[in-house]
Amino acid sequence: MRTQIVIIGGGPSGLLLGQLLHRNGIDAVVLERQTRDYVLGRIRAGILETGMCNLLREAGVGARMEREGFVHDGTVVSFGDTRFGINFRELTGETVMVYGQTEVTRDLYDAREASGCKTIFRAGNVIIHGADTDKPYVTFDVEGVGQRLDCDFIAGCDGFHGVSRKTIPESIRTEYEKVYPFGWLGILSETPPVHDELIYAGSERGFALCSMRNANLSRYYVQCSAHDKPEDWSDDAFWEELKRRIPQQEADTLVTGPSIEKSIAPLRSFVTEPMRWGRLFLCGDAAHIVPPTGAKGLNTAASDVYYLYHGLVQFYHDKDSHGLDQYSQKALARVWKAERFSWWFTSLMHNFPDRTAFDRKMQEAEIEFLRTNETAQKVMAQNYVGLAY
Repeated sequence: MRTQIVIIGGGPSGLLLGQLLHRNGIDAVVLERQTRDYVLGRIRAGILETGMCNLLREAGVGARMEREGFVHDGTVVSFGDTRFGINFRELTGETVMVYGQTEVTRDLYDAREASGCKTIFRAGNVIIHGADTDKPYVTFDVEGVGQRLDCDFIAGCDGFHGVSRKTIPESIRTEYEKVYPFGWLGILSETPPVHDELIYAGSERGFALCSMRNANLSRYYVQCSAHDKPEDWSDDAFWEELKRRIPQQEADTLVTGPSIEKSIAPLRSFVTEPMRWGRLFLCGDAAHIVPPTGAKGLNTAASDVYYLYHGLVQFYHDKDSHGLDQYSQKALARVWKAERFSWWFTSLMHNFPDRTAFDRKMQEAEIEFLRTNETAQKVMAQNYVGLAY
């Protein structure tokens, strides 16, 4: 088999890239090691920047997002007894969209199937060959049968544990990592959200986040030990802990119920450089991870897709490789800014195990500065709604 682009990974970044390429007459085959149902069963982020919303519209998959998504003008920040709002629309003229990653992925799969584009599920033992030559190809197995797919370029959208990043020789790539000494325990419940906007809450007991998926589906998180397991927490224990960490007026009105999903996410910051080796390009979690505090994981993947998609269109339509040659530099410049914001917001809102009394005072001073300084709020809002591509 032969195609122009092999996309390794059938998550939202790989599917979005494939859909954008298809609409520009560029052929791509997506390889996914799991089934479609498995991919759609993963619960992930649900906050979309303006730039990603625009990309979904450009890809022709924005209609359901427009109907069912929730536009958010701002957010609420609390820290102890301090509580205030940050209005993104007033400060930047932009908003964010609350629309679950699962729904984004579903829309992209539906569009891909409707377009007749090829997706190969259960693709195991994927190996990238000749990425540093002008004749790259990928081998893989489907139900024990070996296959080969020749191509012009390979897009590695296969996540942190995928094969793409590891294909780049260690002598060429440099990895930067910070592992945080806590995790996020999250539950999904069929209950109305406690507030119209997201609430980021810091407290002496640790961080908490109140989010939502729709009018009767809420997503809540509490900071927990990195050694905890979901089964260590009963639903009642979770709800009681959440109430202790969020503002009193929300704790008094919180509607609780059985969890329909419960999981713990570790937190890390990670970047690998470069994001290109020969004809292999890394996108999304294959190249970088952010802690979820700043809602940047899916959105930084979208910005990678933006740069790569435009570079490939320029290559095929204009016979110009400049966009591809600049891909890694452009993508990393934006990635590091998103990493900075996510690191800052995580450091501001969480209770670190080795935190001193001085550290606590610095957090309180930073929160007070953010509460009272419009410029500081504008900087936060600019980062939250998403920096320009």
